[in-house]
Amino acid sequence: MTQQTAATLHQFINGHWIPGNADELVSTSAVDPEIRVASGKAADTAQVTEAFIAAEGARASWSSTPMAERAGYLLRASAYLNEHAEQFGAELATEEGKTLPEGIGEVRRAGQILSYYAAESERTSGSTFHSPRVGEQILVSHKPLGVVGIVTPFNFPIAIPAWKIAPALIFGNTVVFKPASLVPLLATRLVQAFEHAGLPEGVLNLIIGPGSLGDSIMDQPQLAGLSFTGSTGVGRKLCALGAARGIPVQAEMGGKNASVVLAAADLDLASEQVLFGAFRSSGQKCTATSRLILDESIADEFLRKLILRLSQWVTGDPLDPAVRMGPVVDIKSANAVRNGIKKAKSEGAEVIFEGIAPKCATYIAPTILGISNDVRGRENTAWREEFFAPVLTLLRVSGTEEAFFAAEDSEFGLSLALFTRDLATAIDAQQRLDVGILHVNSESAGADPHVPFGGAKASAYGPKEQGAAAREFYTHTTTVYLRG
Repeated sequence: MTQQTAATLHQFINGHWIPGNADELVSTSAVDPEIRVASGKAADTAQVTEAFIAAEGARASWSSTPMAERAGYLLRASAYLNEHAEQFGAELATEEGKTLPEGIGEVRRAGQILSYYAAESERTSGSTFHSPRVGEQILVSHKPLGVVGIVTPFNFPIAIPAWKIAPALIFGNTVVFKPASLVPLLATRLVQAFEHAGLPEGVLNLIIGPGSLGDSIMDQPQLAGLSFTGSTGVGRKLCALGAARGIPVQAEMGGKNASVVLAAADLDLASEQVLFGAFRSSGQKCTATSRLILDESIADEFLRKLILRLSQWVTGDPLDPAVRMGPVVDIKSANAVRNGIKKAKSEGAEVIFEGIAPKCATYIAPTILGISNDVRGRENTAWREEFFAPVLTLLRVSGTEEAFFAAEDSEFGLSLALFTRDLATAIDAQQRLDVGILHVNSESAGADPHVPFGGAKASAYGPKEQGAAAREFYTHTTTVYLRG
């Protein structure tokens, strides 16, 4: 990886880039922690307050701006991201660790999301209902919440912020945005796109700093709603704080997603898609496949196919065109994964496959662990806990009923991939399996901007994200009984 000049990190408050007031904040390369990607000073709580005051000051003017005009800002920001996709994609790959094609693709996806929500200005804005009374109409209109806090994770450092910020802005809210401190550069690039678009002062504010700033966000009197993506523990804490204040919270949290391969599956397709779901982006996706449930009748043949593919899966520098998987985001994460694998093995998990990875601190080789199909096996750490890494835990079952039982054997319910050529089984799965996203004959990861995204059970709280569902969170309704 080539050494590059580190970018300077600033806060963006009320339309101005200003230094932070707190400790030094350094973003480093995922490949080599000695390489600085960006550095600056973190925000302090006083600057959080300043950002909310700025957002409140801009709120009335922004909410009264015609939606078509708000859409123009999103379209200009989208064009800026597409124009700089290769540069920003390379920075993303360096800072977060996903491969260069994935990084460029994510920047372009962020642009696509902005364009999608810009088109909201051409969609239905409310509803009209029949009244049981003569001469009366019933109208339902949507109004912005006000000042919205947005807290995002490291693994999609520009796409997830885009799919929160875009609907917040188009529906007339102002925003205070706090990204994960591991990936501040891509958050800065997204805000720069809006700055380039001419977004009015105070409408979008960026505060960069440690996770503890989340508590400060929840303390702000101007806060009208919070959208969060991250760990279940932090998400539940923020939900509790929001409930105590009567503030709506939208939280996308953990996952322990299964891929279920049944006897009637196309094994070539299934092995390819399971590989993609489990090992793309080094498994650092909330929708990544981390549990693999195989019907015993096809298990051996499927594993041969999957391992053959994995043995050709090149792990290394994410900027190398030949590489298919880079490192995890930092040393702390890598060490946590290694400790998790060690614990799983001590609890009885068997290493079925371990690939080859560079001998560097942040790399985790693609790994398959096997557990026994009994109560003790299903209590294994590898079956229960989210590693957020290229680690796949295998369970063999006998028949569809056992497979569905195993798939449901988790507190989480974000995404599930089912592989079968039997239509009746696929329909049955849609009715029985409690997940927010069900893929039939495709990988468990992936999201499109025009359809709802989110989980069930412990994976989510509040309205779904993306598509028309986003309006449910970023607005509230007013029902108007209108009689002339």
